[in-house]
Amino acid sequence: QVQLVESGGGLVQAGGSQRLSCAASGGTFTLLVMGWFRQAPGKEREFVAATSGSDLYYGDSVKGRFTISRDNARNTVYLQMNSLKPEDTANYYCAASGRIRYRDGIYATDQYDYWGQGTQVTVSS
Repeated sequence: QVQLVESGGGLVQAGGSQRLSCAASGGTFTLLVMGWFRQAPGKEREFVAATSGSDLYYGDSVKGRFTISRDNARNTVYLQMNSLKPEDTANYYCAASGRIRYRDGIYATDQYDYWGQGTQVTVSS
């Protein structure tokens, strides 16, 4: 069983930056695909970014602004968010997958077995 704990959310002005962290425990971190998703009120949960080994993946709406990274020594994955926009306002969730089961599954919520509790990011205009 993998436990995920996010931190780093809060209120930030448009154009600003914020870094989210997700600490994992209970599994072999280096074997996990780690992802970030977000969900705004009334909307579906949206893929933001993921890392699988040395490969990085990003959603179209955050490419060029967000960077995902992982520190295997600390069992932690980070999401550096720059040039934030009001439409980035959402609850951000960290997720972990033991195995992606189909092509492009890394972008899909149903491929992730473990989820954090979420951390709210609010971007003011």
